Formats: sequence, structure tokens, C-alpha cells
Amino acid sequence: MRSAKDRIDEITTKLKMAYPQSRTALHFETPLQILVATILSAQCTDEQVNKVTPALFRKYKTAAAFANADLETLEDEIRSTGFFRNKAKSIINASKKIVMDFGGNVPDRMEDLITLQGVARKTANIVLSSGYKKAEGIAVDTHVKRLSQRLGLSEEKNPDKIEQDLLNLVPQEQWIDMNYMLVNHGRNTCQARKPDCPACVLNSLCPSVEDFFPDLSLKK
Repeated sequence: MRSAKDRIDEITTKLKMAYPQSRTALHFETPLQILVATILSAQCTDEQVNKVTPALFRKYKTAAAFANADLETLEDEIRSTGFFRNKAKSIINASKKIVMDFGGNVPDRMEDLITLQGVARKTANIVLSSGYKKAEGIAVDTHVKRLSQRLGLSEEKNPDKIEQDLLNLVPQEQWIDMNYMLVNHGRNTCQARKPDCPACVLNSLCPSVEDFFPDLSLKK
């Protein structure tokens, strides 16, 4: 199998053909909304988050509104997303900092975003890419982590180190799309328990095929 650097252009090309309209599945209209939705998405499905956020965004239209939210009320409003106590605290405290330090606007720089409670690089990357169309990194969630390892793009386990490996491999103009393409592929084909290697557009470029479908790897 060729090196990751030699395969990355073909991988991104095939993924773009398979998922030409890749974008976050979270519903949002503003940077504040994608920030809140991404915080809620931790250990929760995007589908469930999308059920909760319409009413939430109608009630809380600004960072100031979230900053002044009653903690127990917000907890009840987001309870179905899980870990609602920590998420409610993060949303309120992050919003307070946005109001106090950033004039009520969600910052558009990585170094500022990661100062907000509940925001690490993954969340910050999603806010930057989806909310501001800025490529400062590649968000590494469970799908991106799994596919990066299976495709031989990284041997690391730490998401920040996986991200650095990807940034060194993937051309910057592909950074915004890469997360969403890998997420879509992870959900549709390269699932955690039972990847569908025979139907995978990347099976000829994937060193893990032989682990799941030895016969298929012999035919390449």
C-alpha cells in the first residue's frame, strides 16, 4: 500500500465525488447557533440536537439571552441531549464571555474560541468552518478519528495529534470539506462495527480492507 501522502489526493477526490454537498448535519443560521448546537452534540446525535434547537433558538436569539438564561430552565430545555447540566453551564458561561470579551459576537479566531467554556479544537473548527467558512483546522470527532486510522492517515489516538497529521496531509483548500466528507462516509459506509468495504469508494486505497474483507483485498 502506498504512503498516506501518495494516496491523499485520490482519497479526497473520491470522497468529493461521493459527497459533493458535504456539510454539517446540524441546523443553524448564525455562528452563535452552530456554537450552541455543537456543544449540545457531544455524546448526542445530530438528529436529536436538531429536535431541540428550533425552540431554543426562537427563545434565545443572542449571546446575551443565553448569558442571562436561568440555569435550571436551560437544563430542562436541553435535557434530552444528555449531559445537560454540564452543557447548560458551558452554554451560559461561554455566552457570558462572548458578551463581556467579544462584544456579543462569537469570535472568528481559533485562539479566541478555545477560551470559551465547553469549546475545544473540535468545536472551534466546526464553528470556524460552518459559521465563518474559515479553514484553520480539521475537526476530529469519532468518525474522523476512526477513518483516519483505518485509512492509514494517522496512527495517533489523541484527536489533536490526529488533526496535526491530517493538516500535514490534506491541502488547506480541502480542510473545510474533509471533516464533513469523513463524517458522511463514516455514517454511510465505514461504520464502527461493520464497515461495508465491498461498497466503499475507497476500498482500493484503504489498508484496513484486509482486516474486514480478506477476499476483497486479494482482488485489488
